Amino acid sequence: MRGKAIKITAACKNNKLHFLFLSKNLVFWMIISLSCLAAGCSLEKFALKKAAGMLTSPSSGNVFTTDDDPELIAGALPFAIKFYESLLASLPEHDGLRLRTGSLYIMYANAFVQTPADMTPASEIESRQELLARAKKLYLRGRDMLLAGLEKKNPNLRAELKARQFQKALACYGKQDVDFLYWAAAGWVAAYSIDPFDMSIGLTLPEGAALMNRVRELDPNYAGGAIHNFYILYYGSLPESLGGDEKKALEHFKKAEALMARSDTSYLLSLATTICVKNQDREQFISLLKKVLEFDPNQAPSNRLVNVLNKRKAAWLLDHIDDFFLPPETRDLDETEEEI
Repeated sequence: MRGKAIKITAACKNNKLHFLFLSKNLVFWMIISLSCLAAGCSLEKFALKKAAGMLTSPSSGNVFTTDDDPELIAGALPFAIKFYESLLASLPEHDGLRLRTGSLYIMYANAFVQTPADMTPASEIESRQELLARAKKLYLRGRDMLLAGLEKKNPNLRAELKARQFQKALACYGKQDVDFLYWAAAGWVAAYSIDPFDMSIGLTLPEGAALMNRVRELDPNYAGGAIHNFYILYYGSLPESLGGDEKKALEHFKKAEALMARSDTSYLLSLATTICVKNQDREQFISLLKKVLEFDPNQAPSNRLVNVLNKRKAAWLLDHIDDFFLPPETRDLDETEEEI
């Protein structure tokens, strides 16, 4: 039996399917958990908590982020997310499960729903809109799951945020809460970015920003610069009337560069797709995307997946550059008209 298990494990590795199992022990506890649920076994809680603890350990997420095969992860994440969610239904007080489930909804929506939508040809507008609508729904699902976790500490959180009582709403949260705050804010703002005409979300945008501002207060360089990448997108993409600010976006770009240059290319894409496009700076757009393409994902194993995805998007953006920039002669004519 042991020999069979070794063969199965080896075969799975050869076929890049081993991450679905996460570990031999995890498979065991998954089986025990499901068996207990079906049989009403007295060990049910023990088994569930054991499986939940293993699923939410820091190392368990590495099987996704270190992979270099986006299609493999795209196919497996829905199963993983729903398994986490099924455990959460039985262990609603387990903060680790809630954080992992909610954040994975947001990550999946970004990497494998919104990004493919953004790269869908203009001729397939219906497919693009369907994907964007789905991404928005997933962003909000993840956000609401995380907000429910934050409300354990402050049951009046949403009401106080809505009333713009941001300091009162967020004062109780400390460093141990930054992951919940960050991902809830990220899902909130991402949902709005998909549909800027949905004012039911647009009017609440300051509430999402308040969560991220609290993260910055508690941990200015959260997640190795991820918070600065968020602000590049936030200040760089929003109109001034909603808080957009090019100067602030560039300030956060410099901070992100200092922290992320050797590990994550996301900040380069963020500036290229916001400020560069807005200012029609074609030259800097190309320069930033070339840096993404030149980056070796293997030099930062923990971020291998995101850097592989970034390289794909950068290549696509360069191939479709004329979709984002006016021809030089048209731009020169517009500038002449403005001067007149």
